[in-house]
Amino acid sequence: MDTSTVSFKDLNRGSAISDWFANQLSNFTPFNVALVLFAALVAGLIISLIYRKTYRGVLYSPSFALTLIMLTLVTAPVVMAIGSNVALSMGMVGALSIVRFRTAVKEPLDTAYMFWAITMGILLGAGQYLISLVVVIAISLILLGLNFLHFRSAGSYLLVMHYDDYAEHDIETSLRHLKACRLRSKTVTRAGSEMTYEVRLDEKSDLVGRLLDIDGVHDATLVACNTETGS
Repeated sequence: MDTSTVSFKDLNRGSAISDWFANQLSNFTPFNVALVLFAALVAGLIISLIYRKTYRGVLYSPSFALTLIMLTLVTAPVVMAIGSNVALSMGMVGALSIVRFRTAVKEPLDTAYMFWAITMGILLGAGQYLISLVVVIAISLILLGLNFLHFRSAGSYLLVMHYDDYAEHDIETSLRHLKACRLRSKTVTRAGSEMTYEVRLDEKSDLVGRLLDIDGVHDATLVACNTETGS
């Protein structure tokens, strides 16, 4: 075997590897990747904290908050890899178009948070750090402000009561002072009756206590719900 031929092949192989690394590092350096991932992590944590602070549902989902962080972290390097490569971007769009997600988003506001996380990932992946900072701070302040105003309004609840038939008139009289009250269901049995109302109450309201003072009311239960009165 010719030693000069082997050496020449080794040199070509080493040169190809060096060129490959040089080409990769010309697009982005490990420091840039680490910086983008760190910025995406901070942005995702902020979005997750704002989601937890402004959550108005019944059961808070920590897994969805973690999903918001992951969306930001995953989107940022994808945008970095695409860069200005049109062919790669079209291929990425085609690949994502065939993905089908089976998990249903119950709250419309959760979808908005997902778009917010993806938007932050796109901005950070594109290197728009200043715009990202302004966007995450502005949206956070807006959501906190809207959440403060929303907390000052009445909350939506389901009122479930079991009572004797003769107490129905007194119950309706006690509920008349409520600004929003709608009968959702009524069940009559030989053992008694059950009614479910959708009501809006202030946090300091003692509606259950007033209903229990009515003769013939056996129990009254308030359950927080996400639906709006009048829907």
